[in-house]
Amino acid sequence: MAVLVTGGAGFIGSHVAEALVARGEEVVVLDDLSSGKRENLPVGVELVEGDVREPQDELFAGVKPTVCYHLAAQIDVRVSVARPQHDAQINVLGTVNLLQAALVHGTQVVFSSTGGAIYGECDGPAPEDAPRLPISPYGTSKLAAEEYLATYNRLYETRHVALRYGNVYGPRQDPHGEAGVVSIFLDTLLIGETPKIFGDGAQTRDYVFVGDVARASLAAAERVGGIYNIGTGRETSVVELLELCQRIAETSVEPTFMPARSGEIQRSVLDISRAVDELGWRPEYSLEDGLRETYEFFRG
Repeated sequence: MAVLVTGGAGFIGSHVAEALVARGEEVVVLDDLSSGKRENLPVGVELVEGDVREPQDELFAGVKPTVCYHLAAQIDVRVSVARPQHDAQINVLGTVNLLQAALVHGTQVVFSSTGGAIYGECDGPAPEDAPRLPISPYGTSKLAAEEYLATYNRLYETRHVALRYGNVYGPRQDPHGEAGVVSIFLDTLLIGETPKIFGDGAQTRDYVFVGDVARASLAAAERVGGIYNIGTGRETSVVELLELCQRIAETSVEPTFMPARSGEIQRSVLDISRAVDELGWRPEYSLEDGLRETYEFFRG
């Protein structure tokens, strides 16, 4: 018996695969390598090149996974706005393909969702039952995929789980393309360029270390259904984040302030009490410790 990780050659997926290998699991990764990298995979993991937009019955029949950690996704908000059909094909139809294959083989799905893009503007730490008000097709596609999981749980008595992540950062995050601000800041400081802040920098996010996210993913497989926020419950402004990155990198560079990006959420923070109570999980990394480990990775 094995476990399957879709998107397992990517940033978060590779950390989930690594945690599973460390636990002694036999791990198979499905990835089309459009953004993932072979070198991200832990030793001993089998890579199957494939696209979640295609039916995966043959793969599930061969692997017979007990759990499918589903992290393959279109994650670029800007792409979702420009190409909503493309976004939905991957994030919605791709998830339905996996749910159908999982149904035949009795596989539990642990789905990688998003908090910030689903809740929209927060007036405090958002619990799982807060209003869902996505402002991008990306957030809508993730919410739709969650609803498919919940529908299958009701219809077929499956036990799929959705995890709504905060702003995940850590080693192996690509600083290019639709990257997290942490990797962009650290990469910019290391190559000696001036960091850019869009807007006034007062916008806040809930930054959660990727190792903590991987632990939460494994813990979720022990549950019978449900939705859980995975963050820290603490919000940090972009200006504060840059100051902390500069302190760790031992630099002092004045940022360039750019015009605010249209539609950007100003405040995003997650209430993680359900995950603490029901998953027995809580974040272990402080923001400073996580940034320091990330900086050491980027520095090589």
